[in-house]
Amino acid sequence: MTQRIFLPVAFLALLLLGASGPGSRAWAGQEDARLGGLFQDLRTAGDAVAAEAVEDRIWDVWLEHPNDDLIVLMHHGVQSLNADRYGDALAAFDQVVAADPTYAEGWNKRANAEYMLGDYDAAVRDIRRVLALEPRHFGALAGLGLVYLAIDQPAGALRAFDAALAINPHLDRVRQQAATIRLRTARSAL
Repeated sequence: MTQRIFLPVAFLALLLLGASGPGSRAWAGQEDARLGGLFQDLRTAGDAVAAEAVEDRIWDVWLEHPNDDLIVLMHHGVQSLNADRYGDALAAFDQVVAADPTYAEGWNKRANAEYMLGDYDAAVRDIRRVLALEPRHFGALAGLGLVYLAIDQPAGALRAFDAALAINPHLDRVRQQAATIRLRTARSAL
């Protein structure tokens, strides 16, 4: 089961979906054949409950890894994020990406810690790495939008939010944030 993380920045929860426990499943990651069907199911889900169930399955796939020690590090990092110990979280995720630089979710979690520490340049670099490994990572795209908002680049934020919504149209908070940016942009053009 996927553990969701709710940090003080509530909207960041879209980016900070937590890690599943160590298990015996083989790592499938971003290249897993199950993902194609899951993303189709996500786009066509008829309601929020169905969409959330599919979204959880996608996160479960992204979080899979054959190395139990790496999963333990992921858990430690997620727990540190939950406890607002961002430096500890970053240290754990540094170890994760060093152990497996092809593990997109390790980069995503590290970007979360960097964002919370205010290291926006590093967060953007890591999000770009996530997206190079898994271009459909709607959580990373939503996080990229948050980074762009933090550095006062609303046009970049809107592009990132729109890209996340194209993959997962059920991200209500992302949709609200995009609408707010559009409204502010329209008002400033008057």
